[in-house]
Amino acid sequence: MNAITSNNAPKAIGPYSQAIMHNGMLFISGQLGVNPKTGIWGETFAEQAKLVFENLQAILTDAGMDFGNVVKVSVFLKDLGHFELLNDLYKKYFVQPYPAREAYQVAKLPKDAEVEISLIAMK
Repeated sequence: MNAITSNNAPKAIGPYSQAIMHNGMLFISGQLGVNPKTGIWGETFAEQAKLVFENLQAILTDAGMDFGNVVKVSVFLKDLGHFELLNDLYKKYFVQPYPAREAYQVAKLPKDAEVEISLIAMK
């Protein structure tokens, strides 16, 4: 197992790795909608979601992968009412065949975020 750490994504806010590579599989921890350079959060759901995808992309890139390597996505939403907006943004990063995915509305996310996404990718 190797930890993958990207300076272009937010640092972990607890005792966990941004990502772990094991046997050609990359497991990326949940990413939030914060700019890693400035520490500024997106003000709207759409802004936060865009930052989440950019943070995921940074980690994928540093691991030598891209969204085409993703096989599984887990989405956690503060408000499931944003589901359609999430899908619109999602299609800007993923193409068919889309990875497997689930989306949940949760009571609360770290730092009171609007959205958190984790994923699994394979080389």
